[in-house]
Amino acid sequence: MNGAHRMSSVRELLEDAAQEMAGAADEPLMEAQILLAHALERDRSWLYAWPEHVPEASTAARFRDMVERRALGQPISHLTGEREFWSLRLTVGPETLIPRPETEHLVETALQLRLPDDARVLDLGTGSGAIALALASERMAWRITATDRSAAALDVARRNAARLGLHKLCFLLGDWFDTSDALPAFDLIVCNPPYVASGDPHLERGDVRFEPAGALISGPDGLDDIQRIVASAPAHLKPGGWLWLEHGRDQASAVAELLRRQGFVQIGRRRDLAGNDRLSGGQSPPAATTGP
Repeated sequence: MNGAHRMSSVRELLEDAAQEMAGAADEPLMEAQILLAHALERDRSWLYAWPEHVPEASTAARFRDMVERRALGQPISHLTGEREFWSLRLTVGPETLIPRPETEHLVETALQLRLPDDARVLDLGTGSGAIALALASERMAWRITATDRSAAALDVARRNAARLGLHKLCFLLGDWFDTSDALPAFDLIVCNPPYVASGDPHLERGDVRFEPAGALISGPDGLDDIQRIVASAPAHLKPGGWLWLEHGRDQASAVAELLRRQGFVQIGRRRDLAGNDRLSGGQSPPAATTGP
């Protein structure tokens, strides 16, 4: 970076960093602001108010180190250790998938369903806990269970729950429905599973290079885990319960067919902000009613 051997102002540090990160970041100036605010332990608005402030040498050095690592492709969330999701500030790291904005559509869809006030909800493959914690922050009476096959990821999720003061969730170690504790029947199951095909060239680009492969890759067509989840879900849903999943933009028809084969009804899909089919879900058949 320019100015590495002299004291630079906030404005100069941001200009140099944006230039250095131009090849790695979609919005280099914004990312430079995020990193400098993190190094200064301030919010971004402070940078606008004090552009001529000269940070201490140790702070500037820490910032430049983060900029160099970001320029090499390391995710900004791994550098700051944080990611905002559903207005919640979450701890993230190499143990978990970085929560994406499109996954907020899964939270929105869940909140729009007509469920009991004290609904039982299961978040499969919770990772950082993003989906489960977002739902818990909106529906305090819901009884939410979150599972993950990674003990390290569950530790991150538990720490996020404690940090946010959301203490009623139950976290279980397990591979999808295969947990050490018996699972009750649920009113809703949500999941952002691995859905990237093993040979997908996108695995060699961007942030995903630094994320756990087990949270991304799911067989040659990206559907291995979704097939397992859809096949097992009916045994864990109450009559009339719902299953909603995130998936790849070209997988909606295949997921809908999987749901249909397992007897789900009211099968639907939802699009993300880019107009891609991103979510699919269906309802377990309601209990049959007997005649008079």
